[in-house]
Amino acid sequence: MKKLEIVIRPEKLEDLKQILNENNAQGLMITNIMGYGKQKGFIQIYRGTETYVNLLPKIKVETVVSAEDAEVIIDKVLDKIKTGNYGDGKIFIYEVEDVVRIRTGERGQEAI
Repeated sequence: MKKLEIVIRPEKLEDLKQILNENNAQGLMITNIMGYGKQKGFIQIYRGTETYVNLLPKIKVETVVSAEDAEVIIDKVLDKIKTGNYGDGKIFIYEVEDVVRIRTGERGQEAI
């Protein structure tokens, strides 16, 4: 099993949810986050005053899927979410040792 943490632009959330729904992602967690990467932000002019904005709004989506589904999801995210510009986001991939469903005590793939 793999845990995917996918950090994207907020406007790409619906596209990502569609990809996950089509590819056996049984559940997901969505978090509003702020951060910056290589672009380090930008300069914005607000009411005549220059302001340096270095924390940009992002969305972090977390899900746990089988290793096979993870590769398919990654490929589709790269195909559909990527714009080729700074700030497109990142995918962090973690190995999941085990999962336990608290309600039933099920473990492993059955718990997802």
